[in-house]
Amino acid sequence: MTIYCDESGGLNAGAMTFAAVMLTPQVAADIHSRFRSVTGLRGELKGSRISVVERAYLLELFDRAGGRAWVAVAKRDTIGGKPGVTVPSDLSVYAALLNLAVGRWLPETGGVCTDVVIDDGRYDPTILGKVREEIQAGLGAWGRASLADSHRSDGVQIADVIANSLFNITVGSPRAQRIQQIIEPMLASKTIRVAELTHVG
Repeated sequence: MTIYCDESGGLNAGAMTFAAVMLTPQVAADIHSRFRSVTGLRGELKGSRISVVERAYLLELFDRAGGRAWVAVAKRDTIGGKPGVTVPSDLSVYAALLNLAVGRWLPETGGVCTDVVIDDGRYDPTILGKVREEIQAGLGAWGRASLADSHRSDGVQIADVIANSLFNITVGSPRAQRIQQIIEPMLASKTIRVAELTHVG
């Protein structure tokens, strides 16, 4: 299995969410291909660019295919809302969320070799390389951590939609109520699980 990772938002927008999605590469490709063939999507699949109905269809495909996700959530009011507390940088929050989400998966892999694929688009490659090395150290001999261009990764694009969905819900966007209705059955079944980041070490 592969864990595909992507984030959405930032503390300046009220919250940052980080999705770690577990799928095989073939299943991720099948979901992505089917979504594109039905919707006629051109360009990269991004949660911020698709309609609520398209989002519901993608999440239904994900659920039916047996996909699962841990989503780590950092709220600005929790992480940096206390008087006299310096708000941490988005990069430090990103790294903490990544560690939290992937860390929730590792005990569940049963020692099976697992690759972790991280979107390389948000931060400088040198900085992301250090984050990748930290994840690799945590994986040990269980798997391989790598960076991927989201344009070329089916799984990372799916992770983007899931991270964006939880971002909308967390910040209470105008679409939050409809997205909550879409995702509620997956939260109830633990297809998608949420872990809140309470501090950045």
